[in-house]
Amino acid sequence: MEDVLLVYASMSGNTEAIADIIEEVLKEHSVNVRRAEVYEIDTRDIESVPHIIFGSYTWGDGELPDDFLDFYDEMDEIDFTNKKVAVFGSGDTSYDIFCGAVDLLEEKVKKLNGTIMVDGLKVELAPFGEDVETCKEFAVAIVNSIRQTIS
Repeated sequence: MEDVLLVYASMSGNTEAIADIIEEVLKEHSVNVRRAEVYEIDTRDIESVPHIIFGSYTWGDGELPDDFLDFYDEMDEIDFTNKKVAVFGSGDTSYDIFCGAVDLLEEKVKKLNGTIMVDGLKVELAPFGEDVETCKEFAVAIVNSIRQTIS
């Protein structure tokens, strides 16, 4: 199975909890996962893998958090052609724009010629109850997309 780079930003631990679930399911399906917080990677890390999963919480009125802003700008230096990407995030429905960071990252990947593997996952705050199953289903959909690539 191919390698996946799982990159995320988490302030309160909600997005990290989603990343934990996704990583666990990917590993159960024999996917090699390299996991890193966004400040630990650079463009070379992205260029070295065919599959990337981005996770971010949403800040303010649908914005990316400061943790992700520098990397978001650096993404313009990467050709995402032949890259398959999935995006997840946590947010709060009390704001007008729920999980806007997911939408921003997906739009950027598409603009840079990347392919979105599965529709973005948006979770209200931390994953509990049904959200845990939704996170697992998201991860299985990623596994299935990767397997289609290598078939």
